[in-house]
Order: sequence, then C-alpha cells, then structure tokens
Amino acid sequence: MIGAALPLLHSWLPGQRWFAGKGRPVTGITPLAATPLLEGDPALIHLLLRVEQRTGGDDQSTADVYQLLLAARADLPGRLGRAAIGRLSGGPYDGTVVYDAAHDTDLTRWLLTRFAEPGEVGPLAFRRLPGAQIPGGLVGRAVTAEQSNTSLVYGDSLILKLFRRVSPGVNPDLELSLALARAGSTRIPRPAAWFETRLAGSGESDPATLGLLQQFLAGAADGWELALEHVQRLCSEPEWSSGRDGRPADHISGNFSAESFLLGRATAEVHLALGRTLPVGALDRAQTDQLAAGMARRLDAATVAVPDLLPYRPALQDAFRALADPARDERPVRIQRIHGDLHLGQSMRTADGWVLLDFEGEPAKPLAERRRLQPAIRDVAAMLRSFDYAAAHLLAEQPATVPDPRGGGRQSADRDHLARLATAWAVRNRAAYCAGYAAGGGEDPRTDPALMRAFEIDKAVYEVVYEARHRPDWLPIPMSAVRRLAAGTGQV
Repeated sequence: MIGAALPLLHSWLPGQRWFAGKGRPVTGITPLAATPLLEGDPALIHLLLRVEQRTGGDDQSTADVYQLLLAARADLPGRLGRAAIGRLSGGPYDGTVVYDAAHDTDLTRWLLTRFAEPGEVGPLAFRRLPGAQIPGGLVGRAVTAEQSNTSLVYGDSLILKLFRRVSPGVNPDLELSLALARAGSTRIPRPAAWFETRLAGSGESDPATLGLLQQFLAGAADGWELALEHVQRLCSEPEWSSGRDGRPADHISGNFSAESFLLGRATAEVHLALGRTLPVGALDRAQTDQLAAGMARRLDAATVAVPDLLPYRPALQDAFRALADPARDERPVRIQRIHGDLHLGQSMRTADGWVLLDFEGEPAKPLAERRRLQPAIRDVAAMLRSFDYAAAHLLAEQPATVPDPRGGGRQSADRDHLARLATAWAVRNRAAYCAGYAAGGGEDPRTDPALMRAFEIDKAVYEVVYEARHRPDWLPIPMSAVRRLAAGTGQV
C-alpha cells in the first residue's frame, strides 16, 4: 500500500500547513519506517518519510523526515473529506482511499490507549510518567489552528502534540517539560507521556521524539488574545479614542499591566527552574563576539531579502558592535536552556496564574541549535517584541471611524492619537513585564541595555523577513520597531 500511496503523497505533502519546505520542488520521497498499528477497515499505519527537495541548482538538495499517521478505508465518510490524500489505483488496493488519520476520531482514540498501556509497537516506544493519569475512551480532536505540528485534544484533560517534522534526538519540548516537571514547576502544562523511535542511519544515540502528551488547560485564556482584547479597548471606548479627556499614559494600560507583571514573574520562575535542573554556563569574550557576529550576518542577509532595511543597517550594526566591544561591562552573561520562541501566544492565563507552552524552540532551526545554552534575556526580548505586536496589530486593523463620544453616531478615527495610545500601552506593559521578571528572581533585563537591544534588533530583523515573505500587510509592524531600535530609543 505504501508504494502505491507515494505518488499521492508527493503532491499532498507540500500543501500541508506543517510542511516546512513550501516553495521548493519535492524531488523524492523515501519511506524510512512503516509500522502497522491497526488492520482492517479502517487500517492505520505509522509512517516516517524522508522527503528530498531541491534548494538551488540541480545538484543542491536537502532532506527532512516527516511523521504521518496514514489511514485507509474502502469508502471515506463525508466528515473526513478534508483529510483525504487520494484514492489508490491499480494493484490489490485499487479504489482504497488513504487519508490523514489525525482527523479521524475513531483512530486517534487508539493512540491514547497506547499511552495508557506503555510499551513498544514495532520500532515505536510509548512511555508514560509514573503517576500520570490517562483516562480511557476519550476522543482526540485535531486543533485546526496548529501550523508546524498537529495537536489532538482529548476531552478537557489532555492534549497530544504530534511533531510533524522529526529530527534525531530528544525534542526540546519533551526535554524541558520533563526537566521543569522534575523541578516542581507549576508554570507549564504537566507532561504525562510521549512516544519515540530511533531513526535508522541517523547516528544519534537518543531516540527521536514523535509526540508529547500533556495536560490540556481547559478554560484558560490565550495570552495573545487576552492582550488584543485589552488593546482593543484603546480603539473602541469613545473617551479613549477621542483624545479629548487628557488621561495620562499610565491610565491607558487597559488593566493589563498587572498581568504583564505576573507573566514576567512566571517567565523568571521558569528560567530559574531550568537553571536548577539543567546545565548552565557563562559567555566568554569569544562567545560574545560570535553571538554579535551571528546577529550581524543575519542582518546582512535580511537587507538582501528586504532592501527596506538598508537605511537602518549602519545603526543596527553599531548595536551589534557595541555588544562585542571589549570596553563593555565585563559582568559574565549567564547562559542556560531557554524557551527559545517565547511570545504572548505561547502563554496561557489560568485561574492559578500564567503558564508557558511549547518549549520546542523555533522549529525551522536545527535541533542542536535549539538545545544550545543561551542568555535568558533572549526570551525576554522576544516577549517584549510580542507586546509591540499586540499594540500595533490592533492599530493596523482599526476602522477608519470610531464611536462619537457625543453620542448617536461615528467620527473619523484620529490615527495619530491612537498610535500614541498603542505605543503607550506597549511601553507600560513592556516595563511591567521586566519588573515582574526581576521580582520573580531573574536579573532585571534593563540592567544590560546593550544585550537587550541587540536581541531585540535580531528578533525584529527576523520578523521583517518573515512578514515580507508571508504577511506583507504586517510588515510595517516590525519595520516600526527597526526604526525605533536604530534610533537607540528603548521602551523599557
């Protein structure tokens, strides 16, 4: 069956949101492992596929390994139409429909059963943490908003993240979640189980992580959505949008600055727990030089991709040189394991406080790079950029008119005034986050402005390239940050 399905997969894979190689021709697909999980109708097979793609000239190519739960039925129910890969033709499986089993609740239930009864199924090893409660009979439903992976929610208690692109070695999401659980941290979803395999020919001693089962935070508020809700008040409440009441900047925080403080404290607690449980170190002069040089190289590449950056390049490069300046404060910069891709959307507000999610790091980066020790301030800088995004995103979508405070109708929006309000909101919440981080036991990130500025610039430059390629309408958001950072204007 697998051989007959390969031509269908060749055209289906590039269209999936989690496929990392969009825009590059697929030159070959090789099955690395095919493990039958269920026989009959429907049938279920776990697949690991090596996908080769052309990256440049005819002799330049790259390869990634992808995980797929392949199912087969004689007839596909209408509810599974969106999961269809295609109908096989010829041979003993002629007419059989193959599809992505992650969307079939009849089959995702089987995965939960395997976690409840850990062991091995062929090359797949299912592991469960001692004491983890895994109820049976729950239906797993795919989360449609996922991008780089696929998540299945079981009832209101568990969520399984399937890592679509698989790398040799332990995934940081599993590694850091287990470390934080050992440290007794309450700032993460509790891990319950995982499954893994050894990739043939990888030379890696550690198994490759395939999926992580952990606590589902039912009823929690998404940090990004919560921030947007508060920023929205700046644009929707007449007495704020009119600009006629003379309220000072500290009144327009939308009551979110207290939450930002608590989020900063939670971030510091996570960093401290990781530092207690996993190795730490300190940047020496050579490593600091390498850090600054890497940022400079990324900026050079970004200016080629987005020429709008060119006017700001000299000032941004000066910031990187300042980081590497031998005359800079010689206090050692602590390095440790960090989140690696922190933003408001990776946080959830529960009744008990803030929780951080998705410790995978940036999925596009190699696993070794994501597991590298780094300054914790990199996470802080990334979150500060997220506050800017929350403010600027709502401003970008603000309608041309707003409610007239005099009643009855609408009036033209004063966009300059709204921009000032949004900026004030970002400034206040960025400062609250940093203060909370210091209160949580972390070093106040504002005490090393050169390092903070360098990491913010590096993140903003990455955002410029990303938005230019994927969401050009959003490009003004990071470009505004680039202008501010090039001018040396801090907001904390």
